Amino acid sequence: MTTSVIIDCDPGHDDALALLLAVGDPRVDLLGVTTVAGNQTLDKTTRNAQRILALAGAEKIPVAAGADRPLVGDLTVAEDIHGASGLDGPELDLPVADVAGVHAIELMRRLITDAAEPVTLIATGPLTNVALLLRTHPRLTRQIRHIVFMGGSTERGNTTPYGEFNIVTDPEAADIVLRSGLPLTMIGLNVTHQALATTEIIAEFQGMGTRLGSVCAELMTFFAGAYRRNFGFGHPPVHDPVAVAAVIDPEIVRRETVNVTVELAGAYTRGATVADLHRRTKREPNADVAVSLDVDAFWRLLMAAVRTVSTANTAG
Repeated sequence: MTTSVIIDCDPGHDDALALLLAVGDPRVDLLGVTTVAGNQTLDKTTRNAQRILALAGAEKIPVAAGADRPLVGDLTVAEDIHGASGLDGPELDLPVADVAGVHAIELMRRLITDAAEPVTLIATGPLTNVALLLRTHPRLTRQIRHIVFMGGSTERGNTTPYGEFNIVTDPEAADIVLRSGLPLTMIGLNVTHQALATTEIIAEFQGMGTRLGSVCAELMTFFAGAYRRNFGFGHPPVHDPVAVAAVIDPEIVRRETVNVTVELAGAYTRGATVADLHRRTKREPNADVAVSLDVDAFWRLLMAAVRTVSTANTAG
């Protein structure tokens, strides 16, 4: 059984692995990819999505560019983590397919409307496009099975003390999504920090002996350096593929169903996700929150997908 998905992303090194996982796992039917400004500006995140799909031999998957700024305020990109291109490290100068001639919201609408079954949205960047979709086409909610987003945290943040980058970039969009009434799963830093690209993981990518494996190793090597400089981490966490893995194999993360809100006005906490794990507020639960990860199963899933894509490209 396959799950029809749309990935909304801002590639980004870990978004790149998320796309490869979705392309390479047979349980996912990747209908389309939409892009949002976040890790880098919209033109760069869109170009990066095109480059990863081209590298994976998946150029036929439509790509559409969406919001170039958050709903409120200015965009601040993560160049210190992802570099000037948003995907620094490997040489990825390769021909790509054209971007769809419509806005990301329109591509989402068409794909969801035309799908034979309800569609799962996987968001690995700021939630601007998803919020705009829900606000612009509220009747589509009946055809959305689930929204799984990488963002937030039940613990500390990575952009502010309690704010994770994707949510801090557009808190108002996250608030719209969390109040949508749709089935939601939050994949936060508390769980993605368990998915570390260790030296052994990077060596496994390199040991595949394929161009794609080498690109993944180079991406993670650059990413590791950025995390070492900025956070003092020994190994970098690969956040975004965990959201895709949770759709492919729901048992790969353990979840708690709780109420999650976004702080919109705090002088020190704007963009923080408040997950009521101990039911202190008495507010109704609105999201499943991932609290732990089967790390070995996650890496087996991701490595198998990259090998599948590598084999398909070699055979082609």
